[in-house]
Amino acid sequence: MSVVSLLGVKVLNNPAPFDSKYQFEITFECLENLKNDLEWKVTYVGSATSSEHDQELDSLLVGPVPVGVNKFIFEADSPNLKRIPDSEILGVTVILLSCSYDDREFVRVGYYVNNEYDSEEMNAEPPSKVDIKRVRRNVLAEKPRVTRFAIKWDTDDSAPAQYPPDQPEADVGIDDGLNYGAEEVELEEGLKAELAQLPPEEDEEMDGAADTAGAKAEDDESDAGSEDLEAESSGSEDEEEEAEDGDEEMDMGEDGETAAQGQANRQMKEQPAHQQQQGEVMVH
Repeated sequence: MSVVSLLGVKVLNNPAPFDSKYQFEITFECLENLKNDLEWKVTYVGSATSSEHDQELDSLLVGPVPVGVNKFIFEADSPNLKRIPDSEILGVTVILLSCSYDDREFVRVGYYVNNEYDSEEMNAEPPSKVDIKRVRRNVLAEKPRVTRFAIKWDTDDSAPAQYPPDQPEADVGIDDGLNYGAEEVELEEGLKAELAQLPPEEDEEMDGAADTAGAKAEDDESDAGSEDLEAESSGSEDEEEEAEDGDEEMDMGEDGETAAQGQANRQMKEQPAHQQQQGEVMVH
């Protein structure tokens, strides 16, 4: 069971100019007294093809953390343009908000960010050199994806010193964008080959079934869309246990999917928590 649960995150200055600061209002609940501070970080994904362009915009320590519900505002600088490829400044990318305890990350929230010019004319015919003063960012705050990691807390005496083990695949998996969808394409080709061998009557019946299955899959995907973090705080304990078992991708739909969104798959999973009286926390 997680000692600290994230209850909600609000993006305060959004939309905003590209070079303005990021501001997040973070609400979380602490169930026990902690010996150490919580470390929060904001990371900007500068490229869809390589993690070398990722930037840590800011980090801060929060503590001592009182038992109960706590709230604070995390402000981070805009990304350094010199570390972003010119071809990656405009378009969709990702920003990550994460929290660690004793150097062990236990929650990560990811948002898609759309960077575009403030006029339709410039978006239709962008200048050869990016005019950053005319670029505005829009954080898709209604589509957060949350990942939770089980870690060792102060009272987990039976847990190993380093739990969970290193998970490099959680980050390097982003570079698998070239293989994104390969398995689905292979399955689709196999299905087409099987349908080609069926008699005409059965072929038509299978086509109808495939259409029905496709519609149902789309409905299921829509129903499984991202939920607001604050809404999740009213969920049951069973939902919390299910949320701890794995990651979910940011749900943007097929039309909005880009290579940068493939990069988003170092993302997050929703978690519920219980409300208590609000306390004060020190940010330093």
